[in-house]
Amino acid sequence: MSKWAILSGIEGNLAAYEAVMTDIKRQGNAVEALYILGDLVGPRLETEKLVKRVRNPQPGELEPLICKGWWEEQCFILHGLGPTGEATDLMAKYGGETVKLLWESVSRQTIQWLRTLDFGFFELDCLLIHATTVAVDEELTPETHPIIMCDRLSRMQANNLFCGRSGLAFQYQLQAGSITTSTTTLDSQAFPITINISPRQVIGVGNVGRIPSKAKYTLYTPSTNHLEFRTVRYGVSKGFQVKSPKVVSY
Repeated sequence: MSKWAILSGIEGNLAAYEAVMTDIKRQGNAVEALYILGDLVGPRLETEKLVKRVRNPQPGELEPLICKGWWEEQCFILHGLGPTGEATDLMAKYGGETVKLLWESVSRQTIQWLRTLDFGFFELDCLLIHATTVAVDEELTPETHPIIMCDRLSRMQANNLFCGRSGLAFQYQLQAGSITTSTTTLDSQAFPITINISPRQVIGVGNVGRIPSKAKYTLYTPSTNHLEFRTVRYGVSKGFQVKSPKVVSY
């Protein structure tokens, strides 16, 4: 059965990307689509080599579908192309050395290419995005409140939301149910509105490049809704590991 390979958070780590691509090739022709959900670039001097590698697939490899992520937005801000004029979030989280390294690692030419990338993808009943439609830095985790999860799914009428901002690999299931809401003002009280909810889920796809020697990504089979979280070890201790999804149900 055909599968999707879903990656996020390569962060300029060329060795990690190569390890994942090798693992995908082990699947034979089972993988029909390759998604990279943001944070392709990062504060690494090899980032330009990574971008060139991704943009020029080797014979037999899939052309990746790539969307923007948090690190891409930080690049836009540094080059005066973002929603704000100062990289305050980047400075507060990582400090001046990382700001300088990111500036040196991503060329202006690459920035222009990154600007052409999509914000996310909607395929079948699946939304594939770096974070959420609310913000590029919003992290969904197994601890996120069910109401928030329901809202993020409902905004695009998706049954499956794949995201990579948290860097975690998890499966968060919302069971069938209903939500009743009403609004009370000083003048009147509106009639309650009941919203029925069908079973839906949020999937954290893992992170490829953040942890040295350990890359995590997800395989998804649309026809059966089957998930497979994979951990690929590279470098001195090589190999791969398949983990059952961490499931949180509500």
